[in-house]
Amino acid sequence: MKQCSVGIVGLGYWGPNWLRNFSAIDHCDLKYGCDLSKDRCAKFSRLYPATVFTNRYEDLLKDPDLDAIVIATPTASHFPLALSALEAGKHVLIEKPMTGTVEEGKKLVAVAKKKKLQLLVDHTFAYTSSVTRIAELVQKKQLGELLYFDSTRINLGLIQKDTNVLWDLAIHDLTILSAIADLEDITEVMATGSAHYGTHSEDAHMHLKFRSGLAAHIHASWLSPVKIRKTIIAGRKAMLIYDDTEPSEKIRIYDKGIDRDTTKSDPFFPKYRSGDILIPALPSTEALMQEAQHFLRCIRGEEAAIVSGEDGLTMVRILEFADQSLKKNGPVKI
Repeated sequence: MKQCSVGIVGLGYWGPNWLRNFSAIDHCDLKYGCDLSKDRCAKFSRLYPATVFTNRYEDLLKDPDLDAIVIATPTASHFPLALSALEAGKHVLIEKPMTGTVEEGKKLVAVAKKKKLQLLVDHTFAYTSSVTRIAELVQKKQLGELLYFDSTRINLGLIQKDTNVLWDLAIHDLTILSAIADLEDITEVMATGSAHYGTHSEDAHMHLKFRSGLAAHIHASWLSPVKIRKTIIAGRKAMLIYDDTEPSEKIRIYDKGIDRDTTKSDPFFPKYRSGDILIPALPSTEALMQEAQHFLRCIRGEEAAIVSGEDGLTMVRILEFADQSLKKNGPVKI
């Protein structure tokens, strides 16, 4: 098996998790760690003595033996860093959101395609056993026709100065939604929000309409006294609750719904159904490790990207429509 060499850029919030996972993979050479902070570089050089730590990004770009770069920096820096990496012939795995604008995302996708390089986006939930199982349930029609998707992702902090809460948190819910519905089928985006401590919304709601009739609602907030990570997916045959704060029993499938009672004079008279609750067993795997291994397999040509640059671009496009809706205080047709 071909060994791949990887460099991690950005060692602040998420970068250390990438260091830990890539360092534990066989046939992977964690060659570089890069951060503007010399103190961070010094700290991690003690933990990973076989890895070169530098505050010069050019060191990674100029190394002809470096295969791939993982970008875990603030969103504003994603485009220039990723573009430089692709132009230097490096495969790229980039944090969410991929870029700050659709035009930047289009440029990255085009360059990666032209140079025949892998461009993946870190939508971590796409690699969780929970979301994988939900996707399987929907694909096998075990929930029946989907009626609505309702997701709540709220907690206290971390308020960011350069973006709103939808770009920070709701993108996770869009990732879960993309596992059960084609985001290209969205026909309308409606977003409302409020800013109390800065210029960007710290609490926001986003409503999406699909051609199929599916409706999706996402509530994201940095201003909640409690942490809630809960998604409800309702189908005609069954309904599902996904609670990511649960340590083990994350998914519950409810045999509940409403049927039409043909014995009544009114054919639309509701007949309520309430049956068993199923809690499926899920494998205990770290999503980030699954994603890191998948990235390496994509580089070796063994797998197609689960979350490609095109997928990342779709997310950015939806978030841009949400921003437009926030500004006009009304729905945006797609």
